[in-house]
Amino acid sequence: MKISYILTITCLLIMGQAGSLIAQSTEAMPSDSAEISRIILAKDSAFWTVYNSCDMNAFAEFLTEDLEFYHDKGGLLEGRAALIKTMQDGLCGNTENFSLRREAVTGTVAVFPMTKIGAIITGEHLFYINEKGKEEYLDGKARFSHIWRYADGEWRMARVLSYDHRPANGH
Repeated sequence: MKISYILTITCLLIMGQAGSLIAQSTEAMPSDSAEISRIILAKDSAFWTVYNSCDMNAFAEFLTEDLEFYHDKGGLLEGRAALIKTMQDGLCGNTENFSLRREAVTGTVAVFPMTKIGAIITGEHLFYINEKGKEEYLDGKARFSHIWRYADGEWRMARVLSYDHRPANGH
């Protein structure tokens, strides 16, 4: 009797957790444009904080496995793992002596919801260089467009376009 009771309780718990997972994976994308914009702007801010600190574990959580990163100077990187490796070997490879800081240009960032897909965020950003023993300096400016895909109750970047890289010239 005790064994059947324990099995019944265990089955109910498993079914409850499975139901919870199913509910999460079929959760509908928000339909309100203002809510989507608020979410994407918050995700974008959190992503760039992680980028600026070179926290590769947290960085990975923002990206889809099938990420495509298009860069006008560096070409195409395919897959989350490729981007992480490039960051680890490049920009984040020697943070004791060098780091890059990205900052959005105020007034240029806009979010555009995409029905049943997610959203596009676009704008301009500035890049600052920090080298050991020197003051931070403005290095360049570029445009960006990111597709944030909504799937399984999560927002992740699926496509990244980084283009029009040029000297900042005081903005």
